[in-house]
Amino acid sequence: MESDATAFAESPAFTAALATLPSAFRWGVATSAYQIEGAVDSDGRGQSVWDTFCRKPGAIVDGSNGDIACDHYHRMPADVRVIAGLGVDTYRFSISWPRVQPSGRGPANPAGLGFYDRLVDELLAAGIDPWVTLYHWDLPQELEDLGGWPARDTAYRFADFAMLVFDRLGDRAPTVTTLNEPWVVARLGYREGRHAPGRKDLQDSISAGHHLLLGHGLAVRAMRSVARRPVDFGVTLNMSTSTPASAAEVDQVAARLADGMGLRIYMDPLHHGSYPQDVIDLLALDGVEIPVRDDDLAVISTPLDLLGLNYYFGQYFSGHDENGTAATDRPVFRQVPPPDDLARTAMGWPIMPDGLATLLLRIARDYPGLPVVITENGGGFPDPADANGFVEDHDRVDFMARHIAAMADARQRGADVRGYFAWSLLDNFEWAAGYRPRFGLVHVDYETLERVPKRSALWFRDTISRVREGIPAAP
Repeated sequence: MESDATAFAESPAFTAALATLPSAFRWGVATSAYQIEGAVDSDGRGQSVWDTFCRKPGAIVDGSNGDIACDHYHRMPADVRVIAGLGVDTYRFSISWPRVQPSGRGPANPAGLGFYDRLVDELLAAGIDPWVTLYHWDLPQELEDLGGWPARDTAYRFADFAMLVFDRLGDRAPTVTTLNEPWVVARLGYREGRHAPGRKDLQDSISAGHHLLLGHGLAVRAMRSVARRPVDFGVTLNMSTSTPASAAEVDQVAARLADGMGLRIYMDPLHHGSYPQDVIDLLALDGVEIPVRDDDLAVISTPLDLLGLNYYFGQYFSGHDENGTAATDRPVFRQVPPPDDLARTAMGWPIMPDGLATLLLRIARDYPGLPVVITENGGGFPDPADANGFVEDHDRVDFMARHIAAMADARQRGADVRGYFAWSLLDNFEWAAGYRPRFGLVHVDYETLERVPKRSALWFRDTISRVREGIPAAP
């Protein structure tokens, strides 16, 4: 029932949580280029690994692709007006590398850069800060043909691309993050084959992860050296809690290893300038090495101004196999289902807002002095639209309210959290899941491409207004 679904968002507990947030707290919505832009053959754009991957039979659940997506490339000014109507102060978007630099090398494509130039101007005119993400998974196909992220040269090509974008937008973009979720690129793209480019090789995956981080460091150093105004430079990581499936020591070890391969393998080199020894030892059992050279770690640990954190759910791990037998020859970790009593989204993802607070406090403890912005948080829900395209997505309102409250709790307990961005602005192409999941605050009719803000969009707008005005949320 609607009253049940919205009960927490209307509760005194949520009101109290909102009251702890400062009026200057940053609020935003997020998207990525391939998921919304479409226009894959327009104005000199080159092919990306996702253009190629989408044409691989069975790669995308519904057989779809991003050729049209939300057609944001042609509808950008109207979409900026939609964003402005949400009352947010920040729009996080990514730059399509093959649109700006079609082959991944050489000069910029003027038409491609021009699109983002106009987007930034439209946002600023609407009073919205542009938050630039340089890389959200759309590697130019020509670079993949030359080895992709497992090849060291790709890190240097990325730094060159970053400078092309920064030279054009750096005078107006107050925040630039280099990468979005390098774990997903390295693990799902090069180890599991579930994302582009669809490879399945552990050494390729580990090499890709290292070179993504190297490219990040090279890009930040280059951009910071020429910045003519204050710019915050950062990176965005997807993070999850790693909880042992039981109190058994083998499960405790498994959860620690999972944390090493999922979180510490990125955060430790970024913040501490070193890879975790337990991760190095685990990889060595498979004959895999992290391809560190010379001053790589000094480059990777170039100081950050902020950390973007993407959170969707927590995870549970076991050191037992499917038959309940503990590994004896080597430590292993296996992801297992979460407790049955947890609510889930339409994608089957467990709803675990407490995990967000746990992560934020963990970052404050283990990686101190690093301001955090939640750059993605959201849920995919059924979202049936009425005849006018309006969606009463009370389940999404509840999801967001509970996560915002968890974030506020972590702030009160010492976590330095500066902002919250909802994923996503629009229903869009959700990678290997195609168009079936809907994460948007704004409903998109994929036949007419009409945009209609959902109930969650109106609620988010009103929630932001209450915080800015210093007035607790009304019942």
